[in-house]
Amino acid sequence: MGSAARKVPLCIPDMGDDEIAAAAEVIRSGWLAHGPKNHDFEEAFCHFLGVKHAVSVNSCASALFLAVHASGIKGEVILPSFTFVASANAVVTGGAQCVFADVDYETCNLNPAAVEAAITPRTEAIMAVHYGGQVADMEALAKIAARHKLLLIEDSAEAIGATQGEKKTGAWGLGCFSFYPTKNLSTGEGGMFTTADQALADKCRAIAGHGVASSTWAREKKEKPWLRAATYAGFNFRMSNLNAALGAVQMKKIEPMNAARRKHAASYNLKLNKDLFDLPVERPGFTHVYQMYTVKAKGFDRTLFLAKMREKGIGATVHFDPAVHTQPYYAELAASKVPLPVTDRLTANILTLPIYPQMSEDDVAYVAEHANAAAAACRT
Repeated sequence: MGSAARKVPLCIPDMGDDEIAAAAEVIRSGWLAHGPKNHDFEEAFCHFLGVKHAVSVNSCASALFLAVHASGIKGEVILPSFTFVASANAVVTGGAQCVFADVDYETCNLNPAAVEAAITPRTEAIMAVHYGGQVADMEALAKIAARHKLLLIEDSAEAIGATQGEKKTGAWGLGCFSFYPTKNLSTGEGGMFTTADQALADKCRAIAGHGVASSTWAREKKEKPWLRAATYAGFNFRMSNLNAALGAVQMKKIEPMNAARRKHAASYNLKLNKDLFDLPVERPGFTHVYQMYTVKAKGFDRTLFLAKMREKGIGATVHFDPAVHTQPYYAELAASKVPLPVTDRLTANILTLPIYPQMSEDDVAYVAEHANAAAAACRT
């Protein structure tokens, strides 16, 4: 019998003794729900991004919903279809309408010219989705938003720490972040909403906590902590004290974790066969943090390629296919009927290879070697 294949999963969250100690501290404290660690996490997040206000929530989807709903957006929101469906769901459930615009082939991010062309009298916001750790062209999108007096929302689920110039994602508009285990920073489940507007931050904090303006932890210090009056019709989007404790520790590691991802991406770039793959592009003035390492297949059968990679224990996959505008619910919307040729091309040939901070150089070499061999064997 042959030996078992080596295992290189798509991603492993970088959790260690410090996170275990932080979780144990919270469990021993008895305060498991939203509490003091949320304040610590939010404060560290603001400092890292250079933003004024951060609201910890239970997911990026909740943060995106808050960005639309709390801002009172009821018209059209321009966003890419080449994204996870949560981006579009937040627009629709927040009370607005999706208008999909095409993306740039190299970066997989919104094409500013396509955004400009999609603007109508009903347009109220642009939602930029930073794909896989690469910042959308926020300088161009911010100018478009300012010129047309549109709200700018950043789906930064995949790009904490990525920059354009000196500015990080989440600092251009309303920032929405994910801390799912595949992301650059993880709390297990969780998200963050960022803004420069204190009134909006306060409103989002209240809506995320059943519409009540003060949290249970904050009310503990009041003379009558039982008083809970709703200012808004709210939801329960709160992040727990336990999740926030993990986030506060992860904030201390985010820069070395991102540096490790960049190192592995550079190694992939050297080892992968450019005749078989279009490799990721990092444009001048941008810093890519490689939440995903994605390539485009050049002339080979992607499904067969992925099967061969799985046979070698390699967790390669696809992000994202199908595009949102082709999914059953969104395919019925009138705004989904516009042609998106670059999006269609990407969904047909995009591939995601494993990347995470704890990968060894041998892991990267193993993946690259078998990716080259599988792609060559699957030429069409």
